Amino acid sequence: MPEGDTVFQAGHKLRQALAGQVLVRGELRHPRLSTHDLAGRTVVGVRTVGKHIFIRFDNGVSFHNHLLMDGGWHFGRPGARWRSPAHQVRAVLTNSTAEVIGVRLHQMQLLATDKENVVVGHLGPDLLDPSWTDEHTRRAEQALAADPAREIGIALLDQRVMAGIGNVYKAEVCFLLGVSPWSPVSGVDVSRAVSISRDVLTRNALSPRRNTTGSAVRGRELWVYEQTRRGCLKCGGRIKVADQGSGLEVRRTWYCPACQPPPQNSLPPTGHST
Repeated sequence: MPEGDTVFQAGHKLRQALAGQVLVRGELRHPRLSTHDLAGRTVVGVRTVGKHIFIRFDNGVSFHNHLLMDGGWHFGRPGARWRSPAHQVRAVLTNSTAEVIGVRLHQMQLLATDKENVVVGHLGPDLLDPSWTDEHTRRAEQALAADPAREIGIALLDQRVMAGIGNVYKAEVCFLLGVSPWSPVSGVDVSRAVSISRDVLTRNALSPRRNTTGSAVRGRELWVYEQTRRGCLKCGGRIKVADQGSGLEVRRTWYCPACQPPPQNSLPPTGHST
């Protein structure tokens, strides 16, 4: 599932494969973009912001895309067989040494590079921003604390608070905080929440396998996410899963009831299974 770390890694690989190189093939397979031929353009940089990717060209134009739940970039040599069927391919960027294939990309558009913030200016601080400062921390803490009654699990997923956390890290951060994902923000140390969020993403920024526990044992890399078949690594109790949110925003949420006690005077989460 693409989250901030996945997008950061994709940006890193795109930069390695394309930056400074002239495209010999540049196709964007979308009705609105199919007439734009990028062949002959030089890739001058790649920027990632939260879950957004911008590939920048020498004519002052950027190709923006979002991976959402199922998008990805595949990397190979020019002429190599594609790993995905052609009908799923949305972008083909080829230079003399590499071919990069964008699969099931979303929110595709070309825009002026100096207008990129029109797309991402509403987002909170990017947790993987290499120029992160104390000001970024302050902004994230203020945004997280702005709605004290909001459930912490839902608040962490709000990209307007902090950009980069998805459902995996939401569950893991709540466990590391020792709070139920259904706890109100008012019952959470927002400074620790921001610090832990940035720490787990930073540690996994270029890792091929997500790891929040520090364990090298396969199957023990995550504390709670999709771990209902295994006892809690901390207390040995059963890990449960329940739906959080509503409508299109509902997400399955993993937690340890013993290590993450529910907020006072609240009902147990509904719809849980093991």
